[in-house]
Amino acid sequence: MIRSLSAIAAALLSLSTAVQAQTPVEVKPADVGLLPGAQLSPDCGGLNNLAGRAWCVTAPLGQVGALAEAYIADLATKGWLAAGGDENRVVLIKRRDGGGCEGMQLIAFYDTTKTAVAELPAYLGFATIPGDVCGQAAAAEKPASDTSTQ
Repeated sequence: MIRSLSAIAAALLSLSTAVQAQTPVEVKPADVGLLPGAQLSPDCGGLNNLAGRAWCVTAPLGQVGALAEAYIADLATKGWLAAGGDENRVVLIKRRDGGGCEGMQLIAFYDTTKTAVAELPAYLGFATIPGDVCGQAAAAEKPASDTSTQ
């Protein structure tokens, strides 16, 4: 089970570049809404070239960690599972009714050219991962030596 989750997380994390390179028509993921304490930030703070590629909210840096946890908890009630990530990114997956999985990334960031104080604006960005992330993870997990035929 842990090996499987690790493989899924590795495959999803490798998709990060694909998500960043794609400009989606609708950037707001369907299950993400504006939670208390967050304000919509259509330009994503003008940072990381995310405007038009991610749906962003802002909150003071001192509150953004708790806000990220609130979003993860809210998404869990909608069937999303945290499958991997790192310090500032969480990769989430959700099983599709017809099979396979949807994927989404939540990233936290702020303007690192400014002094990190609690009042500094910080941001959470949400972006979907295109395709069936479970299918891609399963392909990545298959051993190269598996050449069996039926």
